[in-house]
Amino acid sequence: MKWAAHIHEGLLNLFSAKLRSLLALLGILVGTASVVAMVSGGELATYEALKQFKTLGTDLLAVAMSDMPDQQGSAEREVNLSVQQVNDLISIDKNILMVAPYVQLYNPIQFNGHELTGSLLGVTENFANMVHIEIVKGRFISDLDKISFYCVIGDGLYQQMKTMTLSDPIGQQLQVGNTIFTIIGVASPWSENSFVYANVDNAVMLPIEASFLLSKYAAINNIVMRLTKNADSALVQKNIENNLQRELPNKKFYFRNAKELIAHMAKQSEILTIFLGLIGGVSLLVGGIGVMNIMLVSVVERRREIGIRLALGATPKDIRGLFLMEALMLSWTGGLLGVVLGIVISYLIALFSHWQFTLFLLPPLIGFTVSVATGIFFGFYPAHKASQLDPILALRSE
Repeated sequence: MKWAAHIHEGLLNLFSAKLRSLLALLGILVGTASVVAMVSGGELATYEALKQFKTLGTDLLAVAMSDMPDQQGSAEREVNLSVQQVNDLISIDKNILMVAPYVQLYNPIQFNGHELTGSLLGVTENFANMVHIEIVKGRFISDLDKISFYCVIGDGLYQQMKTMTLSDPIGQQLQVGNTIFTIIGVASPWSENSFVYANVDNAVMLPIEASFLLSKYAAINNIVMRLTKNADSALVQKNIENNLQRELPNKKFYFRNAKELIAHMAKQSEILTIFLGLIGGVSLLVGGIGVMNIMLVSVVERRREIGIRLALGATPKDIRGLFLMEALMLSWTGGLLGVVLGIVISYLIALFSHWQFTLFLLPPLIGFTVSVATGIFFGFYPAHKASQLDPILALRSE
């Protein structure tokens, strides 16, 4: 019953000083909203990044190759992998289900006499399946095409071509260097990932065998592999590296492991969440100090009221409970409104970033709990100071 009386009297006191109460409440509200918005924003960014990896699958292993610095310019530099050697990797380790080598070139690309901004990718049929390239028009390169002069264009090149012609791109011809290629497919917009060192959106994808005809410098320097579900990716990586070093002793290899990348990103997410939470916590700390200052002003203004209560039999515990309840109501209300505002801000972050909005329960829970704890912590000193007033001195105050 005593707590019910404290709540009733606390509400009356807060409403009797509306401006002061509003200022204290705003401090807690802004601090809580900062915590919720920052932590939720960090969680959303991490979730979106991890979603791209998980869409590709956790069973990918990629390797990039480059000449060792001391071997550049030597005759041995010309030793490169063939498509058959890459395909033979499947027989080296039973955990490799599929391989997709690709070649990157930068030859001039022209359409109807106009220069297009883009690059060339020599690929195999497996490439589209491996890195999730969807075809919206026509079809992708097949292994049957081999050295046919066919190509598939990315969405970025398609958008460039649309400014030059309204015709269907399928069957149109591109001039790559001095060679003419016929467009047989158009890819949908593609999201970049850490397994392909190329911009597929602005690429002309052609049979890997045809890419070797375009330049004597064309070489397979990247391979993406799909592993079995429960494969030991570290062991597979070691087997592949040993084999490649025998074939290409003057090359340096850089592996990218999906499972390791996801684990590393999850760890970074934890650090980012803590960091953003601390930044938001500073705002909440400032709000808590504001509550304490305003409560101290309230104690000074209500010294006579406190003296009367003590003279009529109220105990220091009652006075302390009354002021603590006021601080608790301020922090509870500010925390609740701050959680709502923080969720709205995190939704707007997702909206403008073109992310899928997901409501994480932990940030609002942390924000509300910390806001209430902050209110109690910073409200305790004013409440304790009020409870220690001498009733005689308090009654004499004006």
